[in-house]
Amino acid sequence: MAGYLVVAGALVVGVLLVVAGYTTRRLLAPSDPVPTKLATYESGVDPVGEHWAQTRVRYLGYAFLYVIFAVDVVYLFPWALVLRTDLGPASLVEVAIFIGVVLLGLVHALRRGLLRWT
Repeated sequence: MAGYLVVAGALVVGVLLVVAGYTTRRLLAPSDPVPTKLATYESGVDPVGEHWAQTRVRYLGYAFLYVIFAVDVVYLFPWALVLRTDLGPASLVEVAIFIGVVLLGLVHALRRGLLRWT
């Protein structure tokens, strides 16, 4: 039962901290709700036209490339640091498979034209 009391106490303290933060902000922050401040904007530009806008699919390709290279670095950098010790042939095969999958993703991006920067 003591474990539940600790969890309940932590929950109560967490809720009290959030309420204290909101109350402090409400008391100390300046408030001047003029219509200009309450207007909707997008990236500092006033919205024009309908509320629906299309996004270029090209940005999804950039995100795809970022994920490929970020995962590559996150995995390979620690592996290269540990390489100083004897990892054995199983680790080498594992990294070869990983690099093969990353290269497959890179070839896919190349075939789809995602590597053209124009």
